Amino acid sequence: MSKRVLTTESGAPVADNQNSASAGVGGPLLLQDQHLLEKLARFNRERIPERVVHARGSGAYGHFTVTDDVSDLTSAAFLNTVGKRTELFTRFSTVADNLGGADAVRDPRGFAVKFYTEQGNYDLVGNNTPVFFIKDPLKFPDFIHSQKRDPFTGKQEPDNVWDFWAHAPEATHQVTWLMGDRGIPASYRHMNGYGSHTYQWTNAAGDAFFVKYHFKTNQGIRSLSAEQGQELAGKDANSHQTDLLQAIERGVHPSWTLYVQVMPAAEADGYRFNPFDLTKVWPHADYPLRRVGRLVLDRNPDNVFAEVEQAAFSPNNFVPGIGPSPDKMLQGRLFAYADAHRYRLGVNHTQLAVNAPRATTADNYGRDGLMAANAQPRGEKNYEPNSYGGPAETGTPLSAPLAVHGHTGTHEAPAHSKDDHFFQAGELYRLMSEEERARLVANIAGGLSQVSREDVIEKNLAHFHAADPEYGKRVEAAVQALREG
Repeated sequence: MSKRVLTTESGAPVADNQNSASAGVGGPLLLQDQHLLEKLARFNRERIPERVVHARGSGAYGHFTVTDDVSDLTSAAFLNTVGKRTELFTRFSTVADNLGGADAVRDPRGFAVKFYTEQGNYDLVGNNTPVFFIKDPLKFPDFIHSQKRDPFTGKQEPDNVWDFWAHAPEATHQVTWLMGDRGIPASYRHMNGYGSHTYQWTNAAGDAFFVKYHFKTNQGIRSLSAEQGQELAGKDANSHQTDLLQAIERGVHPSWTLYVQVMPAAEADGYRFNPFDLTKVWPHADYPLRRVGRLVLDRNPDNVFAEVEQAAFSPNNFVPGIGPSPDKMLQGRLFAYADAHRYRLGVNHTQLAVNAPRATTADNYGRDGLMAANAQPRGEKNYEPNSYGGPAETGTPLSAPLAVHGHTGTHEAPAHSKDDHFFQAGELYRLMSEEERARLVANIAGGLSQVSREDVIEKNLAHFHAADPEYGKRVEAAVQALREG
């Protein structure tokens, strides 16, 4: 085997990679040293803007296998046959912290899956919680600003966090989730994933259904207490990355079973909760879980930057048989995610290996732009329609149409019988054991007691009282005890 030769980026051989060219033995360096200048210039540009949210993440490749027939619900080709296998890439992440943050912190976890299907890539962008803090994307920038580092102090501030929640009563359900036992997963392998949003499935006959995705971990749920999380974060900031990497390397391949809740489209308007409200769940008694298949992760990326940092997921990457719902947060994300990637990675980010289709080929009229790599044959046209045999539209929509009515303008969501902000938060509290309630109250009080404004504390306490009288009284007493102590 011939010895490999180190070269510059233009392919010229490098004679000396240990010493820069200089004017004499002790003289200044020379501008003509192309190898030195190229290395330094590349080094300055080796990082891209980090994600505003979900910056800290880990990823792995794997596959999804259909275990149950769901062809009555969707015409999506990758779900149409029991036993069918589709390659995929999954990225897990924290939400609020920066790229250098610790893994074992109290924070929702991103759970994003890119299915490389024969009809194009299908991206499912969710979290490890079935609900979220807000239900309208107009509030998303403000919410994230309140959770990120304060522009003056440079750190996350309890005043900001709880002040936003004080003015967002719809957050009470997710706050109860976050401050409960599942707020700090023991690892990425030991948590569930949820599509969180409501999506639409359409079968071959054109019948429409609304669905919610549930990825149930086959490793079992394991979580950390606040004390355990602090200890682990101090010992190994990369604890979850280390766990996922090492598990896969030693052949312990984590897996999740995918279930969906299914609501016939005709039932949406009359349901007791707004089925498109991201702050609410569909109780399983109303819409039980239906099994779909199994997701397995079995290969680590070779290069974390190229394949995890540059992985770009967007919920507007649908395939025939799957589409959006009127979920306002989903509608906002259909634009925001893809736009974030165009900013971070460039307009041609879909040509990167981790983002490009694998079971089919992208064939369209997108040309040029920064880092364009999709060279076209000589004379290939870049417009449509044309007379030269270029790719043409199918005329078949990806999903069933959604009926709309009413006047344009800003609107509150349509009223449903149980559409207050607190009912489901109270239901979640009442489902907990006494030990779980005690830990929940302690976690909330630990944060809320650090808030400097009494009116902000009172507004948050009112939310917990509204969810459940006992819940509110216990949090109020715990906060008072901490502030007096």
